[in-house]
Amino acid sequence: MRRSSAPSEPSPISTQPRNDWQTIVSLLPYLATYKGRVALALTCLIGAKVANLGVPIVMKHIVDGLASVRHLTALGRADHAPGIVLLGGVGLLVVAYAVVRLSTSLFTELREILFSKVTQSAVRQLALKVFRHLHGLSLRFHLERQTGGMSRDIERGTRGITQLISYSLYSILPTLVEVGLVLGFFVIKYEAYYAIVTFVALAVYIIFTVKLTEWRTHFRRTMNDLDSRANSRAIDSLLNYETVKYFGNEEWEAQRYDENLKRYRAAAIKSQNSLSVLNFGQQAIIGTGLVFILWRATQGVMAGRLTLGDLVLINTFMLQLYIPLNFLGVVYRELKQSLTDMDRMFSLLGAPQEVPDEPDAEDLAVRGAQVRFEHVNFSYEPARQILHDVSFTIPAGTTTAVVGHSGSGKSTLARLMFRFYDLERGTGGAITIDGQDIRDVTQDSLRASIGIVPQDTVLFNDSIYYNISYGRPSASRDEVIAAARAAHIHDFIEGLPKGYETPVGERGLKLSGGEKQRVAIARTILKNPPILLFDEATSALDSRSERAIQHELDQIARERTTLIIAHRLSTVVHAQQIIVMDKGRIVERGTHAELVRAGGLFSQMWALQQQRAAQGEAAVEAVVHEDGG
Repeated sequence: MRRSSAPSEPSPISTQPRNDWQTIVSLLPYLATYKGRVALALTCLIGAKVANLGVPIVMKHIVDGLASVRHLTALGRADHAPGIVLLGGVGLLVVAYAVVRLSTSLFTELREILFSKVTQSAVRQLALKVFRHLHGLSLRFHLERQTGGMSRDIERGTRGITQLISYSLYSILPTLVEVGLVLGFFVIKYEAYYAIVTFVALAVYIIFTVKLTEWRTHFRRTMNDLDSRANSRAIDSLLNYETVKYFGNEEWEAQRYDENLKRYRAAAIKSQNSLSVLNFGQQAIIGTGLVFILWRATQGVMAGRLTLGDLVLINTFMLQLYIPLNFLGVVYRELKQSLTDMDRMFSLLGAPQEVPDEPDAEDLAVRGAQVRFEHVNFSYEPARQILHDVSFTIPAGTTTAVVGHSGSGKSTLARLMFRFYDLERGTGGAITIDGQDIRDVTQDSLRASIGIVPQDTVLFNDSIYYNISYGRPSASRDEVIAAARAAHIHDFIEGLPKGYETPVGERGLKLSGGEKQRVAIARTILKNPPILLFDEATSALDSRSERAIQHELDQIARERTTLIIAHRLSTVVHAQQIIVMDKGRIVERGTHAELVRAGGLFSQMWALQQQRAAQGEAAVEAVVHEDGG
């Protein structure tokens, strides 16, 4: 049985960090798409390290060759043929040195060229998957979380993928390959002492770095949490710019933002102080290992067991190891940070869908578009039930209006029709369209069959044309303009300097409430669905505009199944059926004339609204008369 979203608590995103290996394993499928490129890149990596190993070896022979030439010169034999031949050999070694060093660079760049597509493709695939998953989550999930914080988590997570791949392939793995080659060379060419000291120093260095970095990780997690919180606070405040201005709370918002910044600063200072301790400890370990190795090599030169070239070779090998090893500490810290950032993004990806489609769900087959609510019971929270045994039918091609006081559950009907929430099977009742339970059909096909004009219209920060065409993105420009004409907004748009390309601003703040609602009506007209849902569709319009648009709404509602959720009763006089709700229950139903004659709740509401309308008209006439006098 499907888990219902209605009475149950939402499933929060886990705040417990996952194991780092779990995060890495989660990333591997996105890299496996380009197995061939990965294999070639790894081959180039090994080739670069083998070439890099040859650089100090060639340098050793150059130094030994030059030492022999100098020795011959000191003996007065530099003009002899052996000296000339030896000097010529040194020249060839110099050329070989340049070739080997160039080969190192060539293999390194080939590796980056091969792997760049893998990295960017993984980032793209994962970011797109998270984006789609967030759109697939329930309305409850988005109402309980701040968009700014989730956006920051995705941004840091995708950046973390790039850093993880970059550091792993370009720093950690090459260093490990080079360490293995150098240790093997020491054992074969010289003595095990050098390999043992080098290995012990590396082991102590890595253990020290890992332990201290693990201790420092919670500082980074704290910084991430505080950063997301500060960013969410800033975005929320800026999105509500007008509200802040209305109440003069700019300083209050600044103080709340600064509180998060102060906590972030404290965590950042602790993180930096612990970083200094880590850096000093790493340098102490590296320095100690170098002293032991160079002292032994110096003794070998003094005893004649090693040449000057051998000393240069050993010293160069140690520098080649310890320079990237020193950076390895930074890499490990960045790696842990990247894993932490990725963990947050994978947690978003792991958030369960509260309203999933059934595995065998089929597309909704609309024939006449009859809508039926059958004994619907629903609650957002277990302790507060919203709807109680609501049952009614909207016959195909007719208009039904639902009216009632605020909080009576009218808008909840619209959310349930769109499956923002699912009813509990068995006890929650059912909603059907042409006999098909909407829980058994795909959400895409269901929502494609319903058009809505909401009470609170939110627009994209784009042009007016884009917002109207959003109802059907494939529509032609002529169709978009025809929809705008039907919504009585075309003339207004044409009067703007940029016409249909006029930007509407964040959430449509550059348009008035009535203009935004007309845009919403236009894009619903453009969508042209068989089922219409008007949720206070004309609430933001003046009386004149309301009458004009109400006429258009009546026209587009003809031969369509229409549900009107209204507070202003004058807009639903024409409805074939009016449902009166109070505290989540249906208390009356009938036509407008029947309900007025019944003398119940609807009749009381009608009389009250008529009285207020008459008082408003009288007040307007008085003002006009006074101005005329």
